[in-house]
Amino acid sequence: MPRFVRRLPVPDSLLFITGLFLALMLAPCSALAQSSQSYTTTRVADGFDYPVGKPNGDGYYIFRGFSPNGHLGEDWNGNGGGDTDEGDPVYSIAHGIVVFSEDYARGWGNVVIIRHAYRENNGQIAFIDSLYGHLKMRAVRVGQQVQRGQVVGTIGCGPHRMYAAHLHFELRKDLRVGMRRDLYPRNYQTYYTPRTFIDAKRNLRYEDRLVRTPINTFLKSNPNRIETEPIDLPNPPMTSTTSTPDTVRPVVPESVESVMDAETNPAAVTPEKSKSFLERLVEKMSHPK
Repeated sequence: MPRFVRRLPVPDSLLFITGLFLALMLAPCSALAQSSQSYTTTRVADGFDYPVGKPNGDGYYIFRGFSPNGHLGEDWNGNGGGDTDEGDPVYSIAHGIVVFSEDYARGWGNVVIIRHAYRENNGQIAFIDSLYGHLKMRAVRVGQQVQRGQVVGTIGCGPHRMYAAHLHFELRKDLRVGMRRDLYPRNYQTYYTPRTFIDAKRNLRYEDRLVRTPINTFLKSNPNRIETEPIDLPNPPMTSTTSTPDTVRPVVPESVESVMDAETNPAAVTPEKSKSFLERLVEKMSHPK
């Protein structure tokens, strides 16, 4: 004979108290998970240099400067104009750690972001991100420690050579930005005027120490990003007649040259679905079956 057990109704008040108890017990765990932060260490910057023509920007000028709610960085060009500076080395402005390095495609191309720690005038340690955009090649990887004046890439023309060769350079005081500039204020609340900041901090007190540095502070969100490896680029050699290194363009491996030629071929980089009706019509008339 089956036995039937009668279930007694649970009072609503008991359910409420049980739910409240579980919520209070789990709240600290949830808050801890949301507030967790990754850290590493990096050297304290002993000063900041210009990203091209190190250390003083010799041979280069700012073609387009910083403007709030407009151009959020500086475009550095070689004095020769045009594409004469394509392939010239780009340097880390200070000691730091690479927090972003990839071909972001879109209008950016190869991008490197380096996080720097430095001591403010009030004695506090502060952090800043430097961004190097439109690079022809990247020479550093995420997580790599870099030194002031180290080659991080070379000047390029952006994806599919869409610009005249130049370096797009930004300085961010907000470490959350990454490649999502659209989510944050496009003004001095988020950015520094690069040259003004560097000029004010050319030489800082040398400190032979590492500092705790936050990482993973921004998310990558780009379904079109292209995974390419950085290229091993040597630092330009020092000459015997000058205290500053010459501008030496690194030799590009033949395999990289072939890939770049293929990617910059208009026929190869223009997918069929992106062509206009007129382009498809002209192509069909030019190659009738």
